Amino acid sequence: MPQSMPSVAGVACMLFHVPGLVAHGSKPVREIGKDPAVWDSIRANLRTYDQALGYAPHQVFIGNLTPEALWDVPRPWPNHLVAGGQRNGPFGEIMTETEFLGLLKIWDEFDLVRLEADFAQQSAEQLSAHPLMGSADLARLGAGVPLAKIEADLAATPDSVAFRLPDGRLVGCLLRGHEEDISLTGPILLENMATKVSGIMAMRQLFKLTGVAPTEVNYVFGFGEEASGDRYQRGGGSMAKAMAAWAGCDQATGGDLKAYCCAPIHAMTLAGATLQAGLYDNVVTVGGGSLAKLGMKYQGHLRAGLPVMEDVLAAIAVLLTGDDGVNPVLRMDVVGRQPIGAAAGPQAMAENMVVAPLTRAGFKLTDVDRYAMELHDPDVTETAGSGNVPRNNYRIVGALAAIRGEIEKSEVGQFERSHGMPGFSPTQGHIAAGIPYLAHARQAILDSKIQRAMFVAKGSVFLGRMTQLSDGMSVLLERNPTAH
Repeated sequence: MPQSMPSVAGVACMLFHVPGLVAHGSKPVREIGKDPAVWDSIRANLRTYDQALGYAPHQVFIGNLTPEALWDVPRPWPNHLVAGGQRNGPFGEIMTETEFLGLLKIWDEFDLVRLEADFAQQSAEQLSAHPLMGSADLARLGAGVPLAKIEADLAATPDSVAFRLPDGRLVGCLLRGHEEDISLTGPILLENMATKVSGIMAMRQLFKLTGVAPTEVNYVFGFGEEASGDRYQRGGGSMAKAMAAWAGCDQATGGDLKAYCCAPIHAMTLAGATLQAGLYDNVVTVGGGSLAKLGMKYQGHLRAGLPVMEDVLAAIAVLLTGDDGVNPVLRMDVVGRQPIGAAAGPQAMAENMVVAPLTRAGFKLTDVDRYAMELHDPDVTETAGSGNVPRNNYRIVGALAAIRGEIEKSEVGQFERSHGMPGFSPTQGHIAAGIPYLAHARQAILDSKIQRAMFVAKGSVFLGRMTQLSDGMSVLLERNPTAH
């Protein structure tokens, strides 16, 4: 075991209920373009904010329920809402669409966002009561503009985005950033701005939870899936630095790490390495929400008679420090990876990312109390034909444990409950890749309920049409050996 290991000092998990923006998810945009009546079907099955609050996986995400509590909630979960679902939890909160559109205006630095005057006032009223927002933020929101101005701007500016609430009310717009640049059209800017503002709020929440001053952060790793840039470098921008600026990290620099769904684990291990090397004292890793994935599997939900559940953006921020003697530590000697030359089947990837690193460190697979593996919400994925993703992964690891003689073959089916958990993450790509359990794992370790947890992520590198490869990365979180 390394003598000095980085500590996970805090984790913030944020959700933003944005049903009106479902129309701008990649799948809905394409289907609505073919048949405008599709939006009527989607809109009729969107959830209210209270329904989103009562959705049990959302309460798990912000920490009001443990993942294990979902075993006792009947499925499908939309039909069994949690009574008195809370907006705030120990790890974060669930914000409204009215607030979120206001945040887009507040952190728009190029005067591209317009909000209708009455709606701007509603947003200001909600945000003025928010403990993470200050008077300088609200001043940037402004008084809004007349509806006629928004309608005129949309008519005069092709490839811009109209903001409409689920009831059809036009409340604002996002104008394209350049008339000749395809990378600066309204839809692409909206994807990037959604990532930016959700990540900023996750970082602000992180500093509130930990009590660490933003100015004490040295570096910020962004692990989101957006591609910020213009026609000359489409994905070359630093979303991390854009988020850090509005989170108050005046003494930090930062950059983005691109690795699809594996990016959160890549970012954590690289952040840990810089801390272990003494290069920095405090590092934040952060990923904002993925607008493109809103409504991605809506067709399956409608066929099953369920509401459209992909109506939330998710953002997570993590604070890593040097070994503080209290917080759980990242075992930098227990990092798994999917080598370029390795086979890419599910069992081979599990052997590379789970068996190999644990064996090198002298651990059995059963020495890990909890595995966090692609925690996609099964109510979202099963109705769309994608199956129960975490369950499938746990069966693979359980089968490997049986092959190694660590459990009986008859116990493979129970491995999900004994060493895993139900999926509870929105299908936000990189967000679902194990990282939502980090806040739970940290708290469970601090409370001496578990000793260690392993985070395993897979990435679809082939999506960019540059390679046929897949990716994978894992890391072990463990109780601090000097903690009392």
